[in-house]
Amino acid sequence: MLDPSSSEEETDEILEEERKVVAAPKVGGARVSPSRTSESSVGLQPSRSSNVRPSSPSPSVASEKEKEDLEKMQREEEERKKRLQLYVFVMRCIAYPFNAKQPTDMARRQQKISKQQLQTVKERFQSFLNGDTQIVADEAFINAVQSYYEVFLKSDRVSRMVQSGGCSAADSREVFKKHIEKRVRSLPEIDGLSKETVLSSWIAKFDTIYRGEEDPRKHQQRMTASAASELILSKDQLYEMFQGILGIKKFEHQLLYNACQLDNPDEQAAQIRRELDGRLQMADQIARGGKFPRFVSREMEAMYIEELKSSVNLLMANLESMPVSKGGEFKLQKLKRGHNTSIIDMGQEDENQLSKSDVVLSFTLEVVIMEVQGLKSLAPNRIVYCTMEVEGGQKLQTDQAEASKPTWGTQGDFTTTHPLPAVKVKLFTESTGVLALEDKELGRVVLHPTPNSPKQAELHKMTVSKGCPDSDLKIKLAVRMDKPQNMKHCGYLWAIGKNVWKRWKKRFFVLVQVSQYTFAMCSYREKKAEPVELLQLDGYTVDYTDPQPGLDGGRTFFNAVKEGDTVIFASDDEQDRILWVQAMYRATGQSHKPVPPTQVQKLNAKGGTAPQLDAPISQFYADRAQKHGMDEFISANPCSFDHASLFEMLQRLTLDHRLNDSYSCLGWFSPGQVFVLDEYCARNGVRGCHRHLCYLRDLLERAENGAMIDPTLLHYSFAFCASHVHGNRYGTRPDGIGTVSVDEKERFEGIKDRLRVLLENQITHFRYCFPFGRPEGALKATLSLLERVLMKDIVTPVPQEEVKNVIRKCLEQAALVNYQRLSEYAKVEGKKREMYEHPVFCLASQVMDLTILEKNQKDHRDPENVGRLVTPAKKLEDTIRLAELVIEVLQQNEEHHAEAFAWWSDLMVEHAETFLSLYAVDMDAALEVQPPDSWDSFPLFQLLNDFLRVDYNLCNGKFHKHLQDLYAPLVVRYVDLMESSIAQSIHRGFERETWEPVNNGSGTSEDLFWKLDALQTFIRDLHWPEEEFGKHLETRLKLMSSDMIESCVKRTRAAFEAKLQRSSRTADFRVPQSICTMFNVMVDARAQSAKLCAMELGQERQYHSQIDNLIEETVKEMITLLVAKFVVILESVLAKLSRYDEGTLFSSFLSFTKPGMDVADSYVTFVRHSQDMLRDKVNEEMYIERLFDQWYTSTMNLLGTWLTDRMDLQLHVYQLKILIRIVKKKYRDFRLQGVLDSTLNSKMYDTVRNRLMLEEATASVREGGMQGISMKDSDTED
Repeated sequence: MLDPSSSEEETDEILEEERKVVAAPKVGGARVSPSRTSESSVGLQPSRSSNVRPSSPSPSVASEKEKEDLEKMQREEEERKKRLQLYVFVMRCIAYPFNAKQPTDMARRQQKISKQQLQTVKERFQSFLNGDTQIVADEAFINAVQSYYEVFLKSDRVSRMVQSGGCSAADSREVFKKHIEKRVRSLPEIDGLSKETVLSSWIAKFDTIYRGEEDPRKHQQRMTASAASELILSKDQLYEMFQGILGIKKFEHQLLYNACQLDNPDEQAAQIRRELDGRLQMADQIARGGKFPRFVSREMEAMYIEELKSSVNLLMANLESMPVSKGGEFKLQKLKRGHNTSIIDMGQEDENQLSKSDVVLSFTLEVVIMEVQGLKSLAPNRIVYCTMEVEGGQKLQTDQAEASKPTWGTQGDFTTTHPLPAVKVKLFTESTGVLALEDKELGRVVLHPTPNSPKQAELHKMTVSKGCPDSDLKIKLAVRMDKPQNMKHCGYLWAIGKNVWKRWKKRFFVLVQVSQYTFAMCSYREKKAEPVELLQLDGYTVDYTDPQPGLDGGRTFFNAVKEGDTVIFASDDEQDRILWVQAMYRATGQSHKPVPPTQVQKLNAKGGTAPQLDAPISQFYADRAQKHGMDEFISANPCSFDHASLFEMLQRLTLDHRLNDSYSCLGWFSPGQVFVLDEYCARNGVRGCHRHLCYLRDLLERAENGAMIDPTLLHYSFAFCASHVHGNRYGTRPDGIGTVSVDEKERFEGIKDRLRVLLENQITHFRYCFPFGRPEGALKATLSLLERVLMKDIVTPVPQEEVKNVIRKCLEQAALVNYQRLSEYAKVEGKKREMYEHPVFCLASQVMDLTILEKNQKDHRDPENVGRLVTPAKKLEDTIRLAELVIEVLQQNEEHHAEAFAWWSDLMVEHAETFLSLYAVDMDAALEVQPPDSWDSFPLFQLLNDFLRVDYNLCNGKFHKHLQDLYAPLVVRYVDLMESSIAQSIHRGFERETWEPVNNGSGTSEDLFWKLDALQTFIRDLHWPEEEFGKHLETRLKLMSSDMIESCVKRTRAAFEAKLQRSSRTADFRVPQSICTMFNVMVDARAQSAKLCAMELGQERQYHSQIDNLIEETVKEMITLLVAKFVVILESVLAKLSRYDEGTLFSSFLSFTKPGMDVADSYVTFVRHSQDMLRDKVNEEMYIERLFDQWYTSTMNLLGTWLTDRMDLQLHVYQLKILIRIVKKKYRDFRLQGVLDSTLNSKMYDTVRNRLMLEEATASVREGGMQGISMKDSDTED
């Protein structure tokens, strides 16, 4: 930004701008030159209309259009003037603030996200999900990002939040952080890796995705710079900001800056003093004229005058506490607020008379000795040096130099309190005499500098000492005397007055600023610290005057006038007179601005290249501003303006500027803007209530138009206004203002009603006004503000039931709004999904939105047709999808908004129930059109019930009970039909059963057990919430399973018996696979009954034990039947042997034959095959052991009985051989199969064995013997 101080470059630039303005063509009058006033514009209008040919054949139409154009131009010109005038006031606030400072404790605002940035972020996350980035991530993180992308980034609520200007990058990050915390907490623990580490890693990856390819260091630097500018602004930055706010051009700013002398703090302080004096006079005029604003009570009129004066006195105290500055850049952050609250009466100057000791000046002098000329009498090698001193101070000495080259460049610094000090410089040479005590002085010079003296080095003739032959000694030196901060001007003037300076003579005067409100004209003599005489300028008016007759001395005159006193001053120079008058004008604080009697500064009327400057530069800039029409804005009296309306305009434009910058401000001003607005209000007497009422109105307008406004900010301003309007009753005032105008009260009531409507609307649309709980804490603050708005005054709390009713009404409406929007979203999504699934989607994708719009319109026109087109299955599918969205909405409400409604949690439960009741209407309609005995709707129940049963507030609530009532008959009907179906499948299955092995049993048993298990699993997965009905369902399914298993066992038992009856009774019998399968069915039935029939209650547990007993008894019967079969086969073998009994007819015939061992071998083969089959195919070892034990015992008993029946007979050799082979092989085979020795070595076995051994001994002595067959064990025997 160009420094608006006076410089040659700036002057050239302004001149160039002037030429452009003068040379600018006037096209149709549509453009008004900045140098033109409204009067000149109006004056040019007729010539414009006469030169331009009408575009319409109707003169009346053309004249109307011209009139409208003229009115528009006049309005624009008035608006421009108003903004320029307002900018002048703002510039003065920035240039010399004495009430406010830029706050440093405001919360830093985050950079807001634009639509383009949101789109870029979406693309970056989509690239990550597509695998187009180099970021390494696990599946859990990818799923989290996918969910965040679908739920948050693609949400239309986020798009609206971006459009409202309330979405920042920090909001996106916080939502993701909250989104992943639950996911990470639910992950299993990993040794050596904490979940905090996982969270940090995921956040870092999120930042990398969000940032994309940007360099993080550059991003950080940019953020740091912007954050610094957000915190504090320099004066130049503030000027530039408000140029943009008010639409001021650069060259206009430069003209105003220079003409207002904003770089001159003395001029600005004087301007403030004049403004404050004008405000006091205005207060007196109001008191005298009785033109008060309308107040709520007449007693406030007197209080209003006191408040006006008190506010001015406070400003005076603040100004008085300001340090007296010399000039230069004023530091905004080094202001000191004055604690002096006493009333300063400018009329009682006698109480504040200055004494001479009050006027203290301190000067700094720099004396630089350069060289001495004319030193010829000394030898070249003689040493010379100089001394310097200020009278009354210390003496300093230069370095030594040779007489041939007496140069130094030495600087001496001094301080003095003398406005006219005496500076002595002496030249010495070292004495060469042995007895010389002092060096020899060659010459001296005595100077009397003033702050106005030249600063550059000059030659001065020295007074030569006696005995020095060099009579023309000259010394080159510079004396710089700096002005102290409280010295405003100095110089020689002629003066005469009534009480002081009673004789007309020339004196040295200094204008001294003792404090911000006290100035004095002091006359001094040389080498004196205190003034000879002084005049306190309080109450004086300075002005130019004509030469006074009879006063000799002085060329240009001016005077200072006060009641009963006049002091006449005269200067020898016109420019000096102007400077004196300007300085005294700033000091007196007078309202009258002195104007030079003649125009000293002359500009070349023909556009000369350079102006002739005979007057001070300030006068030059003032004349230039006057040329451009700026003089009226600069010289305008601030007290004559309606600053309330001006500030209203300033605050509105500033808010527009703020809401359009790059920060997510939510309506909060920046520190620099707050500083300027605070200073403007304090300096120009804008009432705090008016300020906040205007602020509230502007914020409400923006909020009603969709902008995101912080409710905390609204709360702050509303509380201020409420305290002001109602504070007179309770003595609490935010700003100490006790008067309340009727206008303020009426406006406050209007704002209160509008604010209540806005807050109720925001609470009703809380999902869309505060999406995902952002901005953080905004919804909670909105509820708090609503409670404050409902209060009748500032101390009586509103009944909680009243607040509760208002919020309840809002949330009831919110349920309807949320469900309507959700239904619309589901319809659009469903239609888009249909198009995606359509075969020609690739060709139709470009017209998707148009098609959806047309279908929507058609649906509205013919809803009955839509109902016919949608199938029950499609309607159920849509209902299930809608249920998913409903659950998602309720989960988001709980996650993001429940904390804000913590005080009203019961109302949120009611809101959820209302929301679900609206869904229940669509759900009931969809279920009504489903075909009877259709079970496709059960996933809907599971989806809803799984969500509701874990929610403490909604479990067994109104909607939950309705859902149970709706599905309980369906569940009962489903169980009935399943029971009938399973029973029929058992009947049909066993009729067609082939008993081929299938898994653990047969095909029918496997199908039965799978159906029973699937039915119980399905009912269990329903998680029926009502305990009694849930127990009933469980009990019924257990009993049904018991009945079905019982039926299966009985049918298997019958099939087993029938199979054995149909099989062979000889040793040719082989145990079939089906027999083993039937055993396995029993095994599986016993295992399944433990799972399908077990209950904890006594009766059902007993019933389950009955099923176990039934299975056990059936298995015993099956083993008995099979053993009986084995016994029958052995009986057939023994029947063959009975033919060889002694004494029978057949035995005599058969004794002549020689039979082999085929009978024994075939029986042994049968036993071994049966054992192997049963061992391999039956799945239960216990049943095999039991079967083998009974088999062995029964057959051994049969052999013993057969031998006992032939106790008196001797066995035939053939019988003996066969029996020995059978007994020995049976014993060995069953022992190998694991039959216990106690069973093998039974008494019956011992009896059989002994009998056979006896018979063997008898037969061995017979003819032929046993041919190697014996009961004795043999290792070689097969």
